[in-house]
Amino acid sequence: MTETDSAVVQPTADIDDDVVLGARTRVWHLAQVRAGARLGADCNIGRGAYIGPGVVLGDACKVQNYALVYEPAVVGDGVFIGPAVVFTNDEFPRAANPDGSLKGADDWHAVGVTVDRGASIGARAVCIAPVTIGAWALVAAGAVVTKDVPAHALVAGVPARRIGWVGRTGRPLTADGPEWVCPDTGERYVADGESLHPVG
Repeated sequence: MTETDSAVVQPTADIDDDVVLGARTRVWHLAQVRAGARLGADCNIGRGAYIGPGVVLGDACKVQNYALVYEPAVVGDGVFIGPAVVFTNDEFPRAANPDGSLKGADDWHAVGVTVDRGASIGARAVCIAPVTIGAWALVAAGAVVTKDVPAHALVAGVPARRIGWVGRTGRPLTADGPEWVCPDTGERYVADGESLHPVG
């Protein structure tokens, strides 16, 4: 295992030999991080979480207990992945081929979930790959994401649909004429169809 001097891995965690852990990253009890995964600095990987082979996490990511992040997921800086979240990686899942033979690695093509900077995925949400969660978006607990989520979108339900907009602090934006305002920072945004852009 490649790790910085200040990375902390609990003895019960299962870390493959060629995993890269950034500075101050913590991997807690019973977590599993598979071959080739790269975790940035200041990440926190909760109890029983699974990080698949080759998965990339940016800096300051929080992966809560029992979340399953299957390859080839790519996660940006500052992303929150709540308890028991699942990122899938197979569009057409089958355990066996039509002839009854067990499927192997060469019998399917892995597709991934991409999560952009600052986004949050609520507890027990499921993201059905291939899908992209935009920067600073918020996926509500229990949602099932089946299509791309725009930056700053608040999505909920099964399947998930946009029910509002959120700012960089995660708080819902409030309408002020044609603009949307963050109650915490005062930052202003303007909507353009299904996308949101900072004013100025």
